[in-house]
Amino acid sequence: MTSRPEPESDRAVDWSRWSVVLLKPDCVERGLVRPVLARVGAAARIVAAERVTVTDWQIFTHYWDLFVHRHRLDVDVAACLRARYVGHEVVVALAHDDHGDNVPARIRALLGGFDPSTAVPGSIRADLGTDNLTAARRDHRLVDNLIHSSDDANAAWRDFHIWFGGHRARDLLQTHDS
Repeated sequence: MTSRPEPESDRAVDWSRWSVVLLKPDCVERGLVRPVLARVGAAARIVAAERVTVTDWQIFTHYWDLFVHRHRLDVDVAACLRARYVGHEVVVALAHDDHGDNVPARIRALLGGFDPSTAVPGSIRADLGTDNLTAARRDHRLVDNLIHSSDDANAAWRDFHIWFGGHRARDLLQTHDS
């Protein structure tokens, strides 16, 4: 694993106490922003939430792993990401816990599995999702599964810089980590 360079404003941040939550276009379009954020907020404090109109660079950087593994997918990854995300509104939220660690893992557990139709009952995707992998494959598209959250501390750092901008780290995070 390669280490990431840390600007001075990031050095004091314990990224294991942070997670970036991306409420995807299907979540926004279905009016589920408040109930989904309420469920995430039960696991960690939401310290920021913003509506963002997605650009090419943001979604392609965010989903770099889909490009790495595109040979396994039955879709044109770039075309699917552009059609579903670019120019569409998402909500990005920043979750934090002053006292707990591994916030990314805690929030990931709330999401449920990738395919809403097979996600664990009680998870966000199982309870609120309406899509499934079979339909997505049939239609040659990606699954609509409402929400993404950072996988781990490194992903929280990366996701923060993609969606909030690294230049905001000092101002937004300064009051939460020492």
